Amino acid sequence: MDRRALVSGGAALALSSCTTVPSGNAARLASVGSAPSGALCLPRVDVDSSRVIRTVAGLRPYRPSGFVVRAQKLGDSLLVHNYGHGGGGISLSWGSSRLATVLGLSGHSGPVAVIGSGIMGLTTARLVQEAGYRVTIYTETLPPGTTSNIAGGQINPASHFDEDMVTPQWREQAAAAADYSRRRFQIMVGDDYGIRWLPTYDQTRRTGPIPADLRFPGRSRLSASEHPFPLDNVVKYDTMYVETGRFLERLLSDIRVAGGAVEVRRFDTPEQVAALPERLVLNCTGLGAAALFGDSELVPVRGQLAVLIPQPEVQYAYSLSAGYMFPRADGILLGGTFERGEYLAEPQPQDITDIVESHRALMAGWRCA
Repeated sequence: MDRRALVSGGAALALSSCTTVPSGNAARLASVGSAPSGALCLPRVDVDSSRVIRTVAGLRPYRPSGFVVRAQKLGDSLLVHNYGHGGGGISLSWGSSRLATVLGLSGHSGPVAVIGSGIMGLTTARLVQEAGYRVTIYTETLPPGTTSNIAGGQINPASHFDEDMVTPQWREQAAAAADYSRRRFQIMVGDDYGIRWLPTYDQTRRTGPIPADLRFPGRSRLSASEHPFPLDNVVKYDTMYVETGRFLERLLSDIRVAGGAVEVRRFDTPEQVAALPERLVLNCTGLGAAALFGDSELVPVRGQLAVLIPQPEVQYAYSLSAGYMFPRADGILLGGTFERGEYLAEPQPQDITDIVESHRALMAGWRCA
């Protein structure tokens, strides 16, 4: 598919990555053979183009050297950046926002401004409130019009940096952000925020023992008799999933109930930001930081999803060579693409067809009834 690649969790043990789905995928998937008697059978996802209820595309704010949390002076104000999380925004949100608020609030008094109302803006604003400060969110677009609303919502940081572009110090920062986010999401599990745990099936190229990883409870390598996928090297673990639309609306409501203000406006220059009455400004503009603050490293990565009619009986997720499948109350998400440098946030018919066909081929090779 040229530059278009389907996002898959099978390329590494710990993190999802991008995998191109070749033509003839159905034959390859079916080659593993039938499951022996006693194989774990899971409800099959009914994948068909006639069951697609919507298609979506969003632009991830990707930085090869990883997300930015840093402070700078802007006129008489302190500006703290918190952006560039690529495909890991939901997973890193609470933790990255905690890093930003700790950095900005130290020694600060008075109200605080947050620019942006995606996942970073809302988690940052809520943490500012929890620290006892008044907050105003300035945003060009409110949920459900943000990129975060389109995210799949798996708590598993992925596709947010280039391996050879990050420093050991940044890796420590990212690990701290991921850890805090996981713990914060755990205490929010339930229908109110649209968060739940699901068993998840992944692939690994590792041939040795699987190292212990507390981020993914219950991780284990499965034999062919323990799963129905027509694939080798399957592992299983448990992680959380966020129904992003519900979560963002509830979080915005929490902020308003706690006295937070929201002003819809656009910023075109840093000088306009510096003119705000608040002396502390937290920049959570995502991809918008490229133009607003001159970050030339920021690049959009388009992600496209096909969403199927919900299947309540599907209570598992996967990130495999076919792509990823996340079941939610608002539909079954089939992903997805990872298209670096694409600025058009619109689903492409051929890409959607490829996504659906890849998952259909996986289901066609299902090894148990």
